[in-house]
Amino acid sequence: MDYILTTNSLTKTFGSHKAVNRISINIRQGEIYGLIGRNGAGKTTLIKMISGLSSPTEGDFSLFGYNGKERMHVMNRIGTLVETPGIYPNLSAAENLKLKCIATGVRYKKVVPEILETVGLADAGKKRAGKFSLGMKQRLGIALALIGEPDLVILDEPINGLDPQGIAEIRETIERLNREKGITFIISSHILEELSKIATKYGIIHNGSLIKELTKEELMQECRERIELKTDDTSKACTVLEGMGIHEYKVVDKETIQIFERLSDSGDITIKLAENNVKTVSISVKNEALEDYYFNLTGGNKNA
Repeated sequence: MDYILTTNSLTKTFGSHKAVNRISINIRQGEIYGLIGRNGAGKTTLIKMISGLSSPTEGDFSLFGYNGKERMHVMNRIGTLVETPGIYPNLSAAENLKLKCIATGVRYKKVVPEILETVGLADAGKKRAGKFSLGMKQRLGIALALIGEPDLVILDEPINGLDPQGIAEIRETIERLNREKGITFIISSHILEELSKIATKYGIIHNGSLIKELTKEELMQECRERIELKTDDTSKACTVLEGMGIHEYKVVDKETIQIFERLSDSGDITIKLAENNVKTVSISVKNEALEDYYFNLTGGNKNA
């Protein structure tokens, strides 16, 4: 698979403030890429640059092989929902979609009912969009982004403020579009727990910088249950673990080892280390929640 989006040290400065600081990411066709970060971390600013709504101060990016300055050649392959959906409150869902079709030169007679069915608004009828629930408005925003059969859809906080049912409906819609139509998604959110149910790759942004990029499998590995061993000699400790038949472990830093098997054998591990003159500074079983992992990574706390 090819990269459909590549950013190269993308930077956006407002005065002396760097809202986005030298971010480089690569997104493959067919991925659901989750941009994770707190409010104000720089997610929306990054999305606006990629979507053509803002120009970078420094750096560049390419879309479908075209650089940022040539993006007009491929903007018809991109659908966006940035911040709040741009809907006409006095018009129905169908009428909103018809206007978007007319503006983009798309024939709407078959397209509109198909998209309404896709996003779960086929029964909305003539109800004015201004009377929609927040979840319905978000689905209409996604429907507008789907006009023109885009290859890439960019959604900024699509589940923000939704109740659990609304979140589930949006998630199911995105998964189906990705699975059945092969659409690539970039989805920003500050809720890692929810995005973890749908994304296949993650970029974690903090204070304008990309601090971690990992796949879904790597994220699950980071958060799985494990023994966390701190010792004064990780090299010798690894030799002891291997001698015990323990091979599923990871050296995190010069004093920390994570062990992913035989989780009930921490006592035996401590004894065997002592027999080999390896000091155990601490040993404990941990099962880090996704939310805890995120807040630990960004150096904050969940109540901030």
